[in-house]
Amino acid sequence: MMRPTTRLVRRRVAGVTAAASGTIAGACCVLARRAIIDVPTLVIALAVLDITWRFKIPEPLLIAAGAAAGLIIVSLR
Repeated sequence: MMRPTTRLVRRRVAGVTAAASGTIAGACCVLARRAIIDVPTLVIALAVLDITWRFKIPEPLLIAAGAAAGLIIVSLR
């Protein structure tokens, strides 16, 4: 029986990581299509994408900020 080499294990892990990343990206696209229904929502989504791309901010803080922005937008309408 052949023992798996370190290189083989690394290649398999890289393949699994790529598959998982693709699955998560696909799920994000499906969720975004259903969630982004108007311009204010699109602006919030793009702002969060920009912030997460540039800075390391904890996700719960981003969720709370998005919820606050949504409440402010709803109250202004």
